[in-house]
Amino acid sequence: MATRDSILDAAEQLFVKQGVSGTTLQHIATAAGVTRGAIYWHFLDKGAMFNAMMERVKMPLESAMLLFDQANAADPIEVLRESMMRVFRMTVEDPMARRVFEIATLKMEFTDELNAVRERRKLNQASWMARTESRVREGIANGQVKAGVEPYAVALGLWAIIDGLLRAWLLDPQEFDLIALGTRIVDTHLESLRAKPD
Repeated sequence: MATRDSILDAAEQLFVKQGVSGTTLQHIATAAGVTRGAIYWHFLDKGAMFNAMMERVKMPLESAMLLFDQANAADPIEVLRESMMRVFRMTVEDPMARRVFEIATLKMEFTDELNAVRERRKLNQASWMARTESRVREGIANGQVKAGVEPYAVALGLWAIIDGLLRAWLLDPQEFDLIALGTRIVDTHLESLRAKPD
């Protein structure tokens, strides 16, 4: 287990510095102080190693989805808000999650070698969208969200807000306060969805 962890630690550091495509298994083996054979003992290929690296941390969006499943709030808009705030807080406050998320967002190309990673991202996005649409439908049914709002459009818009803010912040964390600005943007968007009392 220690060898496996040291390989993943080395891969994570190299992926941050030189990207996933620019990092070979030999680079990782050298940095971890192991042979390439040791890498193949633990991982089928670079894609399997990448997925294992991601599974070591609770990713911000995956953590937000857990909140969707656990929350029993009477206000579905508040559940949406809190899930998005959790993504921003985890990205800022958990250095390991931020590093891995940065690699997955900015430091890789979806080549055939990393097709499993592409599929994981697509599944996570689809899962997050489905949960968001469900909360929006719940809000419409309860009279808390404006009638006529399209759940899919809301979910895709919220996804674009999260994805866009995270990418912009990761490129230059000094440019803006992700939590403070993210809160204002999310609140503005979500408040526009609320049904007005008669």
